[in-house]
Amino acid sequence: MRFARTSRTATLVAAIAVTGALVAPATAHAEPSTANPSTSKSTPAPQSEQTIPLPEKTPDVDPEVLKSLGTFAPALIGSVATRGENGEVDTALLKQARSLADNPTVPVQAADTWRSLIDFLGEPGKQKAVAAGAIPAAKRDAAKDDDAPEIPNGPNKPRIQQFLYPTLGFGCMPGGGNSVGMALATAGPQAAPAPGPKRGQAGFVYTSLGTGPAKNSNRRLYVSWLNLENGRTGQTQLKPNAKINAKKGPGTFTGIAKTGRGRIVSTVYGEVTTKTKGRTVSCMIAPTIGTAIV
Repeated sequence: MRFARTSRTATLVAAIAVTGALVAPATAHAEPSTANPSTSKSTPAPQSEQTIPLPEKTPDVDPEVLKSLGTFAPALIGSVATRGENGEVDTALLKQARSLADNPTVPVQAADTWRSLIDFLGEPGKQKAVAAGAIPAAKRDAAKDDDAPEIPNGPNKPRIQQFLYPTLGFGCMPGGGNSVGMALATAGPQAAPAPGPKRGQAGFVYTSLGTGPAKNSNRRLYVSWLNLENGRTGQTQLKPNAKINAKKGPGTFTGIAKTGRGRIVSTVYGEVTTKTKGRTVSCMIAPTIGTAIV
């Protein structure tokens, strides 16, 4: 199959390319809660909530590293969106991207992140996907191409694939403080995030650490994704989930996408809205990029 540079990739390319423009502090919107508890409409508290693993200690996020990642993003995404005659990722562009990562002026954390992404886009990532059963090996019997991958089982523990780096939500706390954001992906079939992705689907979770519960708002949070194997792209809105951190927070937003099986490159971007310390706060996040095998 031959892939062309078309509008199918435009959403993902545009979303990640603007990372650099979004790392500067943005205006946050905070309003005191004036709703009458006896008359306001709210989502009933769930009987039981899923547990999505969170770090015991909030990670440090260097704004300069985010800025560097945003500057480097267009070259990396160009290597994803531009395919050769055989439909494969353009290896020449990957080499160019690696030379940028090797530039001594790039912060160490940012360079390590991009090398990880480059490996995922290239042959090392492809071999991992083959080993996981997400894509068939070159010599695999065609009759077995649709076999399910062997998925490990664990008691009540979601199998997660963290995004490449944490990010910041600017002004996400009352008073203007920033919140560290963590994003992850899960490959179906499994129960998290509820109601659970099926085989060939990916679940995405974004958590705004330190905030209160997520709230619905006209300010949207999205994940844009690209399947390297089938060329499929899409944009999925991440919304508050009544089964995850809905009572006390931190603000958690989820969505499930029909990506198909294979290697998935994705970015989370947009705005989050939470009710933190009695106030409704909306704020913009600096995009973060993730890789996952589905």
